[in-house]
Amino acid sequence: MTSKFKLDVAPTFKATVNIPVHGGDTVPVEFEFKHRTKDQVNEWLGSLTGRADVEVLQDVLAGWELDDVFNEESIGKLVQNYAGAGGAIVAAYVDELLQARRKN
Repeated sequence: MTSKFKLDVAPTFKATVNIPVHGGDTVPVEFEFKHRTKDQVNEWLGSLTGRADVEVLQDVLAGWELDDVFNEESIGKLVQNYAGAGGAIVAAYVDELLQARRKN
């Protein structure tokens, strides 16, 4: 019997994040995230204090489904133009890795 479940995971995974935009709405954006183990996530969470949003997002993101090129400058533009984006992305990342939300 072959199982689809594997103990070794891919180095990246995709997840949709609802980015808050002006006017109280959100826009779904698909991001590609870097995988971390549970221990690595906990260590990373402990290192966040005092770090800039762009640096934190570079730690977790491997790409995105936007027309804009994925680079440090574009990440900076994202967090400058959409102040809630950084928090939404980090929250979604941690939720995905720690499986806080179950998909039905």
